[in-house]
Amino acid sequence: MARLKLEFPENQFCYSTHLTVRVTDINAANHLSNDSMISMISEARARFLFEFGIEETSADGVGIIVTDLATTYRAEAHARDQLLFEVGVMDFNPYGGDITFRISRPADGTQVAMAKSGFVFFNYQQGKVVAMPAAFSAKFAQVNWLG
Repeated sequence: MARLKLEFPENQFCYSTHLTVRVTDINAANHLSNDSMISMISEARARFLFEFGIEETSADGVGIIVTDLATTYRAEAHARDQLLFEVGVMDFNPYGGDITFRISRPADGTQVAMAKSGFVFFNYQQGKVVAMPAAFSAKFAQVNWLG
């Protein structure tokens, strides 16, 4: 199987937050577990959306739904490591795009992981994918559009 390679333009990250690896995030091999990394990525995504004033689900029932997640690991993280999550958006289409993550350990400059999470806007009341709201895309005028 071909290996997944994630690389993102340096200038597309527009938000950052720190998260600390908890003891409960450690697996039997004594490093950050895959499921905990996914939870941390989800937390960084929620903080990013909040910072930009984006509700995950609005009063009219339209919200963001994650369609996929790709993660590549480059180094281990251990209990009590402080990780920096840099977050950006790219590859918009009429219905959504990608949220990207670069995860590093600032204490020693080690890059721990890269991740990309696909998303679409979804109307939970109608049960279908809907167009990206103009108010969302306006917050990220620099993002490239596909299709």
